[in-house]
Amino acid sequence: MTSIAIIGAGPQLGLAIARTFGAHDFDVALISRNRAKLDELVSQLTAEGITAAAFPADVLDRDALTQALKDAAARFGGIDVLEYSPVGSFGSTALTTPTGTDPSHVQHEMEFQLYGAIAATQAVLPAMRETSAGTLLYTTGAGSIDPVPEVGNVNAAAAALRNWAINLHKELAGTGIQAAHVGIDVSIGTAVIESALPVAPPEAISPVYWELHTTHRDQAERVFSI
Repeated sequence: MTSIAIIGAGPQLGLAIARTFGAHDFDVALISRNRAKLDELVSQLTAEGITAAAFPADVLDRDALTQALKDAAARFGGIDVLEYSPVGSFGSTALTTPTGTDPSHVQHEMEFQLYGAIAATQAVLPAMRETSAGTLLYTTGAGSIDPVPEVGNVNAAAAALRNWAINLHKELAGTGIQAAHVGIDVSIGTAVIESALPVAPPEAISPVYWELHTTHRDQAERVFSI
């Protein structure tokens, strides 16, 4: 039995990743704040013959996130793949340019992106070390690589997560555990207001995660663009 825990299980990319891994007989643990939305996604996956379960938790609540991952591991007999891509909302995230950024603007994003990723990793990595196997995948927008002034605070935190994920890949080299960063240089599914990014369907992006888990385990980073 193999399983993937998807943190930030959105209706687009998270669902596509779940379907990609589910098609290879993975059980799917979905983790995000909204229980109702999680239940809808679980129903969709179940109807498609994929075993899935919801574990509500806010990534800003480190204890709740850790418990959700423990519960998922108990339900599915372990977690073989962790995918971390929490998505904020325009209502909860203040977007600031570099000159308009206060430390507090970056702090929230650091809590959301980097610190949540670290907490999630700490929850699953010890078991992976015991078996010398596992995959840890972390997603950001391509602004972590080539930042955009309009979202300077978000890009700064994303760059921190990218740096940490690539460094984790280096540390875990030779252990049997893969860690990698995925940078997405497109709008997923629909165009973002005032964005010049091209649009790609989530189904076109999700195979990247499967490849990092299977045939591209030596790579620390993949950037999806069209």
